[in-house]
Amino acid sequence: MSQNNKAEIGKRNVMGFDFGTRSIGVAIGQEMTGTASSLGAVKAKDGIPNWQEIEKLVNEWQPDLIVVGLPLNMDGTNQQVTFAAKKFANRLHNLTRLPVETHDERLTTTDAKARLFEQGGYRNLGKSNVDGMAAIIILESFFEQQWQHD
Repeated sequence: MSQNNKAEIGKRNVMGFDFGTRSIGVAIGQEMTGTASSLGAVKAKDGIPNWQEIEKLVNEWQPDLIVVGLPLNMDGTNQQVTFAAKKFANRLHNLTRLPVETHDERLTTTDAKARLFEQGGYRNLGKSNVDGMAAIIILESFFEQQWQHD
């Protein structure tokens, strides 16, 4: 496959972000396998992330696409943090010049805590672990949705 075709649908490396005002979970995934791995979390202050750290992760992992979890209310309506996540997605696009998509992330934090608890009990429930696992779940859900539309 030529370098220009690297980002063919189904063969992309995708970076996922679980946006939060104090911590942003990060994961890297492969569209072909539908799997993802946690890269931990990046600290944020009042919703403003450490952009140098994010840029370093993007440069290191060189994703073809970025997916940002979109926190919505259970009825699908926006909440205050939804707008902050959209702004974060726009800034990520401007910083990296990569395509950025948002993906519904309702209940990912709850799922992340449940998975981590199953893997190692309460000691596994640190904030960085939860945010990283939430980013994994966002990517896995995104991949699943892609397959359903093919």
